[in-house]
Amino acid sequence: MADAPKTVEKKANRRGAARLAAVQALYQMDIAGAGVNDIFAEFESHWLGNEVEGEKYLPAEAAFFRDVVSGVVREQERLDPLLDEALNKGWPLKRIDAILRAVLRAGAYELDHRKDVPARVVIKEYVDVAHAFVDRDETGLVNAVLDQIGRQFRSGEF
Repeated sequence: MADAPKTVEKKANRRGAARLAAVQALYQMDIAGAGVNDIFAEFESHWLGNEVEGEKYLPAEAAFFRDVVSGVVREQERLDPLLDEALNKGWPLKRIDAILRAVLRAGAYELDHRKDVPARVVIKEYVDVAHAFVDRDETGLVNAVLDQIGRQFRSGEF
């Protein structure tokens, strides 16, 4: 029984790494126009759990990474209007930095489709991912938007 917390922690770390990688992949797809199959091949062979430019990347749960990336691609047309609505009327999603778009899309997808993860955990995880790329004000935006989306998809959890 003493090993259970380590197992849970490892799974959480692997999922956190998968979320970070998914956001990076979605960003790259948005900026460079890369296709999902090319992104999967690149990230799974070069990024996930490897050392890149002197940085050691944590092993990521590859299935979770694939689910988030492919899910965002599949559901983007439905999720983007919801994100637009959650953003301030003067700042539609297309005006938000590409990295924040990737964070918001991934978080919205997970809130809608990954009911196995509590909504508050999803929101916290994507705020943490945003911290890797943007300053505190922008992470507040991520928190507020994903909180609003979470309340739409999972009102019973709030």
